[in-house]
Amino acid sequence: MMRRRHLLAAGAAAALPLPAFAQNAPIRMTIATGVDPSFAPFYVAREGGFFQRNGLDVTVNTGPSGSAMIAFLVGNQVNSAYGAEQAGVSAHLVDPNVVAVCEGTALLRWISVLGRNVASMEDLKGKRVGVARGTGSETFWLSVVSRLNLNPADYTIVNVEAPEMVAALERGNIDAFAVWEPWPTRALRAISNTRILLSNEQIQVVRNFVYMNKGWAEQNAEATQRFMRSMVQAQEFCTNNQAEAAQQVSRFLRLDRALVAELMTKVEYKMNLTPDSVANIQLAIDQLRGMNRLAREVTPAQVIWPGALAAVAPDRVRI
Repeated sequence: MMRRRHLLAAGAAAALPLPAFAQNAPIRMTIATGVDPSFAPFYVAREGGFFQRNGLDVTVNTGPSGSAMIAFLVGNQVNSAYGAEQAGVSAHLVDPNVVAVCEGTALLRWISVLGRNVASMEDLKGKRVGVARGTGSETFWLSVVSRLNLNPADYTIVNVEAPEMVAALERGNIDAFAVWEPWPTRALRAISNTRILLSNEQIQVVRNFVYMNKGWAEQNAEATQRFMRSMVQAQEFCTNNQAEAAQQVSRFLRLDRALVAELMTKVEYKMNLTPDSVANIQLAIDQLRGMNRLAREVTPAQVIWPGALAAVAPDRVRI
């Protein structure tokens, strides 16, 4: 079930001005993502008061992964979500209104293949690998297979949601998994004879995007601009006030502050659109096509909608 938390205002500031909306009732929005410090701008915008000072009353729903929550944009069950490329493309295929409005996070050293009682990628052959289908976990695993020229038939893929992977590994249901932090670090700390076999910096920089329902966003242009302004301000705060941002993320997620601070050094918060953003969306399209899960042909230009970001920060749109 999705977990809801109430708005906490704090006295944070950022480079962009924070307009006052004291005379008007705040606009309500519902947004959704996973329980993961790579999605820090959503949490910081809430905990740091950026949503409030931009005249928004935002409910943040959390689920098993950011990618799982993107599906709620179909039919506008939520107004925005934060997750990986493949999930965004898949949701767009179901509802063309689901679009990426900006790249939120570059996962520089974030996703790993971790094994138990496995010494190397070579030793992983014939083993069971946990992968969260339709998420950055699957995007990364497919990139590993392609980059290392592996034979997919050498591995048994087990569909496991990210929060269940450590327990599945400990029970012996899987021998390894490919997933994002904090699960690799938690497995290393909790389970003996585990090791990182490969990290994403050797393979691919996976990217998380902020998505919106375009139909709702266009009909609610004022809310969309306030939301995008909040995202830019929260990203700048994460970049320029790392210790305080980590504290806010730790508070929201109820995770150990030191762990959160360490994990946040492994990513780069963006809130922009660049050729790298386009390339990663194209990669997701190509991977879905290769798995016969591309219901119709689609292009990055259809999945990415730069208009929302351009309205508040045109210099951040470089495509």
